[in-house]
Amino acid sequence: MNREEAYQLLTEYTQKEALLNHALSVEAAMRAYARKFNQDEEAWGIVGLIHDFDYEKYPTLEFHPMEGAKILRQKGYPEEWVTAILGHAEHTGVPRETLMAKTLFAVDELCGFITAVAYVRPNRQLAEVKVKSVKKKLKDKRFAAQVSREDILKGAEELGVDLDEHIDFVIKAMQGIADQLGLA
Repeated sequence: MNREEAYQLLTEYTQKEALLNHALSVEAAMRAYARKFNQDEEAWGIVGLIHDFDYEKYPTLEFHPMEGAKILRQKGYPEEWVTAILGHAEHTGVPRETLMAKTLFAVDELCGFITAVAYVRPNRQLAEVKVKSVKKKLKDKRFAAQVSREDILKGAEELGVDLDEHIDFVIKAMQGIADQLGLA
């Protein structure tokens, strides 16, 4: 399985720009953490890229990401990847036992939240997003209300990283692809 095939799968099921950008953000964060943890950057990036590939077609808790997992298994994706993707959604009850699974959970909601923070910056740029501004917005329950603050905190805790360092790390990973996200 390579990135090109994974991207084709993503775009076969996903057309909305916001969901595509989220996939790219999570991919960037997963690749950055793979480098940090000396893991397989390609594998981790692919898992980040396709973690929500089924969401546009199956947007309910009843079906996402379970339907996607079925498709991935049919296509022969590694079970470790499928399990990590299932574990990124709390409602599946799938435990996050691998470093890959813990990292995916830790970066998923945070990437979405950082994007939301960038959108309200004066120039809509990731370069303007700082840890302090993200933490301030986390306290405002009305801001990006659909993003689970509990998952962001739990993700950093499960990964065993300091929240401020985690936020900073993910911001920097996303800044590396800011142009692709339209946030440069």
